Amino acid sequence: MPLPLPGTQLVHVGRQPIFDRTGDVVAYELLFRGSMDAVEAGRRDTYATSQVIVNTFTEFGIDEVVGDRTCFINLTREFLTGELVLPFGPEHVVLEVLETVTVDDEVVAGVTNLVTQGYRIALDDFVYGSGHERLLPLASYVKLDLLQGDLTHLDEIVAACRVYPGIQIVAEGLETTEHLALSNRYGFELRQGYVLSRPQVLTATSLTPSRLRRLELLGALTAADTDLERILSIIAGDPALTMRVLRASNSAAVGATTKISSVRQAVVMLGVAHIRQWAMLMVVDDVAGATEVQLAEALTRARLCENMAGAFGAAPDGAFMAGLITSVAAMLGLSPAAMAHQLPLSTDIATALERGAGPLGQVLRVVNAYERGDLAEVAAAYVGDDLTGTVMDAMRWSRMAVKATQTAA
Repeated sequence: MPLPLPGTQLVHVGRQPIFDRTGDVVAYELLFRGSMDAVEAGRRDTYATSQVIVNTFTEFGIDEVVGDRTCFINLTREFLTGELVLPFGPEHVVLEVLETVTVDDEVVAGVTNLVTQGYRIALDDFVYGSGHERLLPLASYVKLDLLQGDLTHLDEIVAACRVYPGIQIVAEGLETTEHLALSNRYGFELRQGYVLSRPQVLTATSLTPSRLRRLELLGALTAADTDLERILSIIAGDPALTMRVLRASNSAAVGATTKISSVRQAVVMLGVAHIRQWAMLMVVDDVAGATEVQLAEALTRARLCENMAGAFGAAPDGAFMAGLITSVAAMLGLSPAAMAHQLPLSTDIATALERGAGPLGQVLRVVNAYERGDLAEVAAAYVGDDLTGTVMDAMRWSRMAVKATQTAA
C-alpha cells in the first residue's frame, strides 16, 4: 500500500455483506479498520464507532460504501443514550446495540427515542438472559452468532424472537456448510460470515483537518449566539474541513436536485445543528493537521481565484470553491475532475473542474498560468485590476488565516 502524501492520511472502513436466503446482498455491516495503539482501552469502542461514521459519511460518502443497500453500524452506550448525537438520519441505517452495552433504564429510554425517530435497531450477538431481551420489543433485527455463541438453547432463543413478528434474525459467524444448513433449518432471514463473504476493506486518501480548527468550529457552533459568518470563515479557512462539509452535504442531498455552489450553501443545506454533530465526532478522535505551507498555498490559490473572478464574469464564491478544490485534489494526488466527481457541485464549478470550461474554467487557467510562471498567458487573458495587487492580497489573506491559527494555538 502506498504511503500517504505529506499532510494527508489513508482512511479505511471495512464492510461485510449480509445476504438474504436467496444469496442476494441486502446490507453491509460497517467495520472499523485502523490502529488502536494510541487509544485508551476504555475508549476503543467509541473511537471505532466514531471513525466508522466519520470515514463512511464524510470521506467516502455513504453511496460509495453501500450504494442503495442498508448499512449496519455498531453503537456504544454514548450514542444509544444521546450523549453523542448521530449525525445522520434513519434512512438506510440499522443501529447495532453491542453485546458489551449494559442494558439499563437509560439505555432502554435512549433506544426507545431512537426508534421513535425512525431508526431501526439490531441486537448484536444476542444472548437471552443477558438483559438485552428488554430491547426485543424495540428491535427490527436480532443477530445470533453460530460460531462463538452457545447453541444449546437455540430453540428457546429463536422462539423468544419469533414472539415479535417484526424481527428478522441474522445468522452471523457462518464459516461452514453446517452453519448454513442450521440457518436454513431455523428459517433465518439473513446470513453473514466467511463461508459467504469475507469483509472487504475500502481505502481512501484524506486531507487531515487541523485539530485547532475543529475545536474552534465546535466552539462557534455551541456558542449561545451562533454566528454564521464566523462558522463560514472557520470552515473556508481549512481545506480539509471544507471537504468534510461538502461530502457531508452530499450525503444529506441524496435524491435532491440542489447542487452546491459555495461553502455558504453547503452550510445552509446541512444546517448548523447537523454541522455541530459532525464537528463533535471529529473532535472525539482527532489527528494532526495539514502542514502550514500546504495550508497557506491552498488558501492563497482559493483567494486568488476569488479575487480574479470579476474579470471573467464568474461568481467569487464559486471561484473560491473551485480554487480550493483544485488545491485539495493536488494534495490528495487526484485530478480536479476526480475530486469533482465526489462532491455535489453546481454545474458551473463541475464544468470548470472536469473540462476547464466556462468563466470559472478561465479563472483556473489564468491562475494555473500564473503559478507556473507563464505571465504572457496571464497578461493576454486577465484584464482586471493590477495583478500584483491581486496576488499580494491573496498572500496576505492566507498568511493572516494561518497566523490566526498559530496565535490561537
